[in-house]
Amino acid sequence: MDISIVVPLYNEAESLPELEVWIRRVMEQNGFSYEILFINDGSTDNSWDIVKELSRNNPNVKGVSFRRNYGKSPALNTGFSRAKGDVVITMDADLQDSPDEIPELYRMITEDKYDLVSGWKRKRYDPLSKTIPTKLFNATARKVSGIKNLHDFNCGLKAYRNIVVKHIEVYGDMHRYIPYLAKNAGFKKIGEKVVQHQARKYGTTKFGLDRFVNGYLDLATLWFMSKFGIKPMHFFGLLGSLMFILGFIAVAVVGFTKLYDMYHGNPYILVTDSPYFYLSLVLMLLGAQLFLTGFIGELIVRNSERRNEYEINEEITTQKI
Repeated sequence: MDISIVVPLYNEAESLPELEVWIRRVMEQNGFSYEILFINDGSTDNSWDIVKELSRNNPNVKGVSFRRNYGKSPALNTGFSRAKGDVVITMDADLQDSPDEIPELYRMITEDKYDLVSGWKRKRYDPLSKTIPTKLFNATARKVSGIKNLHDFNCGLKAYRNIVVKHIEVYGDMHRYIPYLAKNAGFKKIGEKVVQHQARKYGTTKFGLDRFVNGYLDLATLWFMSKFGIKPMHFFGLLGSLMFILGFIAVAVVGFTKLYDMYHGNPYILVTDSPYFYLSLVLMLLGAQLFLTGFIGELIVRNSERRNEYEINEEITTQKI
């Protein structure tokens, strides 16, 4: 099969028939073998009834329906696990992503040999309250991830080699950082294509400003996991040791200062009357706690069943001559 199209959806009943017709037209015009995987994320309208009707009229339409709303990341992960096409395309169900972009995305994966191609909606039809935070968010994501050539990490229109989606796990709200997840899994040939942004035709947006706050928290988590996920002691142990040593030195300075003043007959105060003494104790306690956090993290990692799972690209074994 050439292409699997994964479409997560939540209350998009009005747009689904039009989207299916549009995708089918593009697929037939280009002679692609394909499947459309509609992942219904607990819609409360009749979206799932429409998906079932579409599947009766088009055998290439398949679907999965969640019992409740879990979010876009679980929907994508479910679609990825079921995708059979050589190239996997993701797009939103609200008609803001154009299926006419699919042939070029497919070509970039199959001919240009990209692992992943992300869409870039250079011209957007969103209000400033959404576009300005998006620009700041993407600038931060580029800096942290090291993927300098992507302008729109969160664009729903993306293309992947099948092997890529089988080797990444999308959970929580990590769909914003799929390129970063792919890079961490060893798929580093990541490209970008300018795509058309369609104005929303039906319904209302499902995203609020809280996604930007959550997005930064998720980015910090992903950065930490990529750097120290299997060696937490390197982060917590080092930071804790430095804080403990600084606190110990500060306590020693406070103590020696008092002894010096006593020996030379200078006025002095009790060690416990000095605020620096308590600041030093706090540093030492925090340092000890961070060190123990790293130690416990190491124990958890070493007992994990996945501690020795690595992404193997190729393997040569002994061959008979």
